[in-house]
Amino acid sequence: MTGQQKGPPAYVSAHGLLRDRVVVITAAAGAGIGGATARRCLEEGARVLLSDAHERRLAASREALAGEFGADQVAALPCDVTSDEQVRALYAAALEWFGRVDVAVNNAGLGGTAELVDMTDEQWDRVVDVTLGGTMRCTRAALRAMRGRGGGAIVNNASVIGWRAQRGQSHYAAAKAGVMALTRCAALEAAEQGIRVNAVSPSLAMHPHLAKVTSPELLEELTAREAFGRSAEPWEVANVIVFLASGYSSYLTGEVVSVSSQHP
Repeated sequence: MTGQQKGPPAYVSAHGLLRDRVVVITAAAGAGIGGATARRCLEEGARVLLSDAHERRLAASREALAGEFGADQVAALPCDVTSDEQVRALYAAALEWFGRVDVAVNNAGLGGTAELVDMTDEQWDRVVDVTLGGTMRCTRAALRAMRGRGGGAIVNNASVIGWRAQRGQSHYAAAKAGVMALTRCAALEAAEQGIRVNAVSPSLAMHPHLAKVTSPELLEELTAREAFGRSAEPWEVANVIVFLASGYSSYLTGEVVSVSSQHP
């Protein structure tokens, strides 16, 4: 049975978990998980390089966060994660501006709804290229930036849909399952460098963009599956990302952490 409908808990105060760390976050503009993660990392003392394919939203996010946390704490660079050239430029900029990269949060992904029988190759390729290919390119670039430094943390954004079936989501589910497998394999390869690679797997985190691209009926159905009777706040997912990026998870690698109260 699901629990009673409740509002979100009180916002968790910062504890300096990422003090003096340099964090690169993709899909970090706006009010979704990436934006919430950028804010949480800054609150925890990090310097952050924001990235997003939406240049105007990215500039607005950077301006707002710089005004709150200081211009020297936050930078921004547009990046399309389907372009290896742009991904490499993102990490080159991080090394030039901040001198190192300690944490990478690979949040970029693309959804869509289409029954497989009607799905075009273009629909499949676009979702997989952004969601899985983009995560691969960013993980590869982060590993190259971190190697030889004795440590680092990479956090990928997967989804419970990589484990659970949902109609119309074969391309997205396959991509997110791929992100989980990529995370586990990369973790084994990176361990000798002291670099940890983990993933979060959210179920339903509500934000304005999701409400625009998902029908009210589907959102109601998905919410009904949650044990708490509500969707997650993006900052609740961000809290787990910060945990995986911090020293509190020093012995975790190759793990996919479910950020979900969803039941079958």
